[in-house]
Amino acid sequence: MALTFCCLTFAVDPASLQDFCVADSNSQVAVKLNGFACKNPAWVQANDFSFSGLHNPGNTGNPFGSAITPVTVAQIPALNTLGISLVRIDYAPWGVVVPHYHPRSLEVGFVTSNPDNRLISKTLQKGDVFVFPVGLVHFQRNVGHMNAVTISGLNSQNPGVITIGNAVFGSKPDISTDILAKAFQVDKNIVQQIQGKF
Repeated sequence: MALTFCCLTFAVDPASLQDFCVADSNSQVAVKLNGFACKNPAWVQANDFSFSGLHNPGNTGNPFGSAITPVTVAQIPALNTLGISLVRIDYAPWGVVVPHYHPRSLEVGFVTSNPDNRLISKTLQKGDVFVFPVGLVHFQRNVGHMNAVTISGLNSQNPGVITIGNAVFGSKPDISTDILAKAFQVDKNIVQQIQGKF
């Protein structure tokens, strides 16, 4: 009589296995796991853990009336593998951060996923906090008559941003006008006019 058994074991350590993993943006390592390759700990400096400039207002003299100052792994290499970042957003009166996703007195809102596509929005006052669920299209707009500032926490060390208008109407090469006309249920000439703005 033979006795056979099998044992399968999985072990996961959700906490970091090292004190830090400062990003080495100059590394030639081809394989990168959850971020950038780590800088040799002996070469790490205090500047790898800090960012100066979040107190400086951004230039809102652009068509959107807003400016974004990111603080990601590109600005603070020590954010590497931590899965967090933040941004400062400055708004001129009626300035807007256009609908986008990756991801703030301010009008804020997001749209739920298909098929409901429900708009959830609110006007915030000084000191208010608002949460955007991960992966949903959202926007912010300053509805006041003075400049406004927000600080936004993000659940990624390098969240990226995809603005809907740029992605749809400013792609390189253009998305076919036939496709966009059908998707938005408008005439092709309207699509071409919008594409011309991007």
